[in-house]
Amino acid sequence: MKTAKPGLPTVAIIYNEPEPELYVKKSPSNFDNLNFIPYFEVENTTPMEDYETFAKIIEMRGFNCSTVNLKDDFHLLVDELTKNRPDVIFNFVELFNNNPKLEMNVTGIYELLEIPYTGAPPLALANCQSKVFTKRLLGSYGIKTANFELIKTFAERYKHSLRFPIIVKPAYEDASVGIDFNAVVHNNSELNAKINYIFSEFKQAALIEEFIEGRELNVAVMGDENPVVLPISEIDFSAMPDHLPNIVSYQAKWDQMHEAYHKTIPICPAVLPKKIQAKAEKIALAAFKVMGVRDYARIDMRLSKDNELFVLEVNPNPDLTEGAGFMRSAEAAGLTYDEVLEKLVRFALLRGEKAHPRPFPKGRGV
Repeated sequence: MKTAKPGLPTVAIIYNEPEPELYVKKSPSNFDNLNFIPYFEVENTTPMEDYETFAKIIEMRGFNCSTVNLKDDFHLLVDELTKNRPDVIFNFVELFNNNPKLEMNVTGIYELLEIPYTGAPPLALANCQSKVFTKRLLGSYGIKTANFELIKTFAERYKHSLRFPIIVKPAYEDASVGIDFNAVVHNNSELNAKINYIFSEFKQAALIEEFIEGRELNVAVMGDENPVVLPISEIDFSAMPDHLPNIVSYQAKWDQMHEAYHKTIPICPAVLPKKIQAKAEKIALAAFKVMGVRDYARIDMRLSKDNELFVLEVNPNPDLTEGAGFMRSAEAAGLTYDEVLEKLVRFALLRGEKAHPRPFPKGRGV
């Protein structure tokens, strides 16, 4: 870490990009040959540049801040945290050695070193990583999810009791990895092919669940001991062409050159009947607490055509890029981008102070 200014808490932004040199910046000229009109402007920054921007913002809010890229190096992580021990870690690690299941292990290192960090603890990350466990845990508390089955082993034909259409997902991925425009299937032949694809490509079980036709809601929750629900955001599918399903696929989230990226339009705050809004907020808070997440999370839901709410996923440590789902709701709540980042740092600082009391500057508070 760089030289710290005396008297200010130190923050280490820790992330894991093993091959940062592979990122290639896009140019607006890339859009010239598209067969659709793009809705969003192309983003022309790399994740590494985004983390440096985060660091500058956090420094402006009254902290010392540096960035650390682990590059899949366990020894680098431990050496950095022991030699340059920060007061708080802003945790952006989502996988290690290309394995999302190891996300929780990295936070376990933070725990062993007794360094406070932002976001969800190891057990919550593990629980949310498993879509099946998430559904079962939420269901045990009366929170509705779509009917589902877990397919673990290869078969010539997969027997199930679900109604079509069915959506097929890898059971242990997040960020819509493995959910593409062929994820929604309408017959057993398509279902068999998609399950086999999951086995082959992701080497893990396939989660199949009844596809809920209706509206998609993103409900952001922020806080630690006293979490609050931020304004609800909706994904508007009205511009989606007929050949693409009304889902937030991997392409819709991350591929700026794909039509789905530009046809899933966010609306925040969502226009909802007051009773539906209140129910969605209640469900989101309950799911936040049941899954043990903290500081910030996004609970994705489907509002069916008969006005029933189904939780799709609980997303701990969601994307904090400006304009992304969580930040969109925070902005609608009247919070600036800078304020959100500071709040998340201070949630972690307060936890550390309670565990190991020591004086920290109050700054702007939480």
